Amino acid sequence: MEDTALECIGARKVFRVKKETRPETHLSTEWSVASAAGDPGGQDAAQPGTHGGKQGPGVNGHGAAIGATNGRHRGRLALSRAMATLFPRSVPVEAVSGVTFSVKRGEIFGILGPNGSGKSTLIRLISTLLLPDDGEIRVFGHDVVRERFAVRRLINRVSVEAAFFKKLSAMENLSYAARLYDVDIRQARRTAIEILKRLGFGENKAYEPLEDLSRGMQQKVAVARALLTSPVLLLLDEPTTGLDPVSKREVQDYVLEVRDSHDTTVILTTHDMQEADRLCDRVAIIDQGRFVALDTPMHLKAGLGRNGDGEAATLEDVFFALTGKALKESHPEEGD
Repeated sequence: MEDTALECIGARKVFRVKKETRPETHLSTEWSVASAAGDPGGQDAAQPGTHGGKQGPGVNGHGAAIGATNGRHRGRLALSRAMATLFPRSVPVEAVSGVTFSVKRGEIFGILGPNGSGKSTLIRLISTLLLPDDGEIRVFGHDVVRERFAVRRLINRVSVEAAFFKKLSAMENLSYAARLYDVDIRQARRTAIEILKRLGFGENKAYEPLEDLSRGMQQKVAVARALLTSPVLLLLDEPTTGLDPVSKREVQDYVLEVRDSHDTTVILTTHDMQEADRLCDRVAIIDQGRFVALDTPMHLKAGLGRNGDGEAATLEDVFFALTGKALKESHPEEGD
């Protein structure tokens, strides 16, 4: 297998975001009035010369008013369409803008960034859940667009909001995942128990409905599900969010163990600077869809020197210096 696990060349993804500056028009309300007055298909429709099914004033009375109302509506509708063309209600926003980097096989590569910076979008592009608008992304030489099924056999992903069948137990969810990936079910159950125990998840909890478990316990099941298939590229999108300090440490230790024992490459997004400092061989800081720094944590901190208090710079100091945003502003997941 290739020495380069991931190669990203000029990746770009654009979304259209709704504008909130322009006030809503009242055409829909006016259209409702017009429809009630004279829509031929309405419940109280009036045909020329009739009114409510009876002979009425005809075109010289109510019918003339209907025609005038509908005429005004058609004019306003045409104006609305013209305004929508000239002043669109949505604007293009580059969530990922020409990002280029590569990750070596066996490396733990961190992506740090403030809310809405493009971290999760980049993970979704790598995992084939989104298609890039420009550029190329290759996983062990396989293009994520043309060879997406080959890519999916090599990867697995843990997201900050993992989806489960909440009425089922952890073991039932893991067994279902094993069948999807064509993993031997008996071996999968043994492996699942081993992984859960290693993550500090009691075996008795494995048979309780997931809806009865804490957010942190559910996240451990998500990690176990991703590791169950022995991926060669593991995508961890905020994997320890919601975990208590002990559980967070257990997950971090297991990620290091999996990298060392299974030669797994890991892409990690996180808001925890201590986590990034401990786990990552290199980190990239992304802001407004672009990488503004990429190096080892040690070199990034050495480049900044000292913080405003005269102390040795931390990774959080580097983050603030490059993005102008404090860590506390970036803690809730953006879902970008």
